[in-house]
Amino acid sequence: MDFTEFKNKWTSVIDEYLATHLKEDIDDKQISQIMSYSVMAGGKRLRPLLFLATINSLGKEIGPKEIQISCGIELIHTYSLIHDDLPAMDNDDYRRGMLTSHRKWGEAEAILAGDALLPLGIQWIAEGSNSIALVKIITAAIGANGMVGGQYLDIDSTNNQAVADNEKLIDRMEWLKTGCLIEACVEMGAVYAKADEQSKAKLLAFAKDFGRSYQIYDDLVDITETSQEAGKKTHKDQESGKNNTLTVLGVEKSRQELLRLTIHAKSTLVGLNGLILAGFLDLYQKVL
Repeated sequence: MDFTEFKNKWTSVIDEYLATHLKEDIDDKQISQIMSYSVMAGGKRLRPLLFLATINSLGKEIGPKEIQISCGIELIHTYSLIHDDLPAMDNDDYRRGMLTSHRKWGEAEAILAGDALLPLGIQWIAEGSNSIALVKIITAAIGANGMVGGQYLDIDSTNNQAVADNEKLIDRMEWLKTGCLIEACVEMGAVYAKADEQSKAKLLAFAKDFGRSYQIYDDLVDITETSQEAGKKTHKDQESGKNNTLTVLGVEKSRQELLRLTIHAKSTLVGLNGLILAGFLDLYQKVL
């Protein structure tokens, strides 16, 4: 099975699980509908697929429990998007080609939908894995020392000329807000599938490169794609005073850094059954 076949097969299974359980597991049908609206709006399902691809690379079969864990990751990711789009944060009107949650349902409703998705995602990971280790990995990745910390730095650095050229701070900010959750998906897979130390080290090296490169890719999408292509408003980072890799390195050097990380990420998979994991890097071709 190649990357495209893997992605298509398991995206369909993920979508079915999400649609079914968000409907069946939530007592109040209105909040269930609001939660489902953002989760089922589309998206690449990149993070749950990363978890599944990691355990697949280690020879572990994918069954209902593994799907539940992966879907828990997707709930957590979607919570972060709902909150990131709020007026107090990035104030976006569209996400995945649809009205953002607060534009569709109201600001309070969107906040509560995100608040509900976060603990449900952790619950699904805990139930599917029966592993405190996986819960510790995911909660560390999304908290103050991870995604939330990165989002804080993003807000604090916006329209802040004092940090515009601070490459170290920008690198840390983009790693925390994006890279930490991506790394956690791979680390959870390695721990869950009981990878040996050598394989785990290679997988985490891949995750470091992929996690850091993904935010550079996303920054490049903002200036290379139309809003229709991206499913959200583009050409917005510069307008809103965002400081990111592009503002530090410029477009061409950012592309060079993305290419460097991509090449190195592929090299980390040598000796592993890493064909499907390597396929995730093909996403970057449209901005290189």
